[in-house]
Amino acid sequence: MEKHSLHIKNPELQTSSEVERAVKRKERHTGEKIPNNPRERIEAYMGRLGNIFLNPDKRKHERNMEMFRDKIYDALIIKPEQVPESYFELQKRAARERGQTVEEIPQNIRDQMIETVIADQKHSLDQWVDYLTSDDVAYPAWFKYFVWRNVIKLSQFDKTLGKFKTRTESTVAPYPDIYRAPLAKILDIYERAVEDKTKLKDPTVQADFSKRFSKLYAELISESLAVKIESREQIGGKWVKYDKGNQEEADKLFDSVQAKGTGWCIEGQTTARNYIKQGDFYVYYTYDKDNNPIQPRIAIQMNGSQIGQIRGIQEHQELEPIMSEVLEDKLEEFGPEADSYKKKNADMKKMTEIEKKTKSDKILAKDDLTFLYEIDSPIKGFGYEKDPRIAELKKNRNPEEDILVIFDCAREQIAHTSRDINENTKVFVGKLEPGIFDAIQQYNIEHVYTSFPEGEIRKETITIGGKTWQELEKEMRARNIKIGDYALDMMKSKEFKTLEQAEVGDYVRLKVDSLGLQGTPTTDQIYARANELGLDLCPTEVGPHYRLQYMNQPLGEYFCIAMKQIAARDGYPYVFSVYRGVDGLWLSYDWAEPAYQWRQGNGFVFRLRKKNLKS
Repeated sequence: MEKHSLHIKNPELQTSSEVERAVKRKERHTGEKIPNNPRERIEAYMGRLGNIFLNPDKRKHERNMEMFRDKIYDALIIKPEQVPESYFELQKRAARERGQTVEEIPQNIRDQMIETVIADQKHSLDQWVDYLTSDDVAYPAWFKYFVWRNVIKLSQFDKTLGKFKTRTESTVAPYPDIYRAPLAKILDIYERAVEDKTKLKDPTVQADFSKRFSKLYAELISESLAVKIESREQIGGKWVKYDKGNQEEADKLFDSVQAKGTGWCIEGQTTARNYIKQGDFYVYYTYDKDNNPIQPRIAIQMNGSQIGQIRGIQEHQELEPIMSEVLEDKLEEFGPEADSYKKKNADMKKMTEIEKKTKSDKILAKDDLTFLYEIDSPIKGFGYEKDPRIAELKKNRNPEEDILVIFDCAREQIAHTSRDINENTKVFVGKLEPGIFDAIQQYNIEHVYTSFPEGEIRKETITIGGKTWQELEKEMRARNIKIGDYALDMMKSKEFKTLEQAEVGDYVRLKVDSLGLQGTPTTDQIYARANELGLDLCPTEVGPHYRLQYMNQPLGEYFCIAMKQIAARDGYPYVFSVYRGVDGLWLSYDWAEPAYQWRQGNGFVFRLRKKNLKS
């Protein structure tokens, strides 16, 4: 039997405890004995990991990631006590080189530095976790596992030396950046060597295959960075379509991007073939000086009849601003399917407009600032990460001045404590404290933040009642809203109550970090803190009604309904969640056992407690 790629690279894996546990689990589930050979044992382990980290059910995938992310942090993120004294000495030396005299760094500043180190490490790990667990990445599960096991041992890539720095428990640097094309080329090397063992007799193939991951990855990154893209100002060109299911087309696609500096993972032949299995692939090539369309600039990957992803050749595969009109014209061919991508394209054009205004020292108008601070909706782009221009532009602005323009108010109309609120207040920015929501209701404060602009508290009016659970289900299905199996169980439960008459109520949506709780608070702690602040749990029927009244939810947004938990078919306690994925709008569910711990970024909807206002 052909050896598994992981067994060749790591012969000890198949006897490891984690593989043994996966084998026994599969045998219990199937009732069949797994043969005692490396390939079968490793496949059982890959199946287990795939079910956890690559689950096709989006909600189960996200729940699994929520559960495991903190464990990953705990295992791989530096602890405060591990930050070496040499790090602070380096900061003092850097300060002296800037002309500042620093004898000792105060403890509070040290604590802030440590927090920054930890936050940067978490962000860099998140990038790898999200990338390797994404449906968009057409690597086999075994390769994703192999890459992960190796990158967590690495520090940053040194572009001058062309190698990775070693990571220890006291390393303060973030985890390495993701270079997608070199990863795809590593997969090619491994796949070819395993498929045709005669190639291992080739000295070059044998040498590459036998190299440590860190060395091979570093060499391929250096090669990729050395490629220069010519004639970037050229926008004239043509679209080329590569047909689904045609391996010859996949190989043409692969050949067309070699040594072009795109950074796309289709620079790996295996990955190009995997994408062509999923759907058609479109590439826009610009003309060279001889009028030949050869420089790839935009890629559209299809997943069946749906657009899977769109990539450009900027950093993190963002679209070049000068290519936005080319893409806009092409998207017209895809009809409503392309609406979310048209929104991304419009956002990128608006970003370019604001960037040009800023460079020209022009004053940004209210609509510009509303967009930049993402007041109405998040700014979406085509790359794997947030457009870096957003942070760059905001870094040089004063939020305290901009907020006056965005909300048409004077400085004295912004309150920072409940005691500051009066009949002239238009905006509140401050910590939540008992009584704050009474004051907000009394003076009808429209804009509420714990910090601006990240800590928004959204006030919303929702109508509930007047419909049975059957009518709610029927209406959601008629509007193409997807309902999770456990969410439907909850609606059918006797614990799910509906009012006979319609009732209008006020609700707030906030994130855990706005409540002032530290760490990863439990469900009970979150509910108790909300109660202190003047917020109540939502009636059980709020979830379906909220879903029906929030049809324009941004892609990727997800939050829970704070409510008395309802048991689903498995007997565990759940709450409703409201979500929009690439496959549409969902009424879903979230496990909410009283002791379950939530992350600071998790969102909840609470009912605003009615206040008896004095006349």
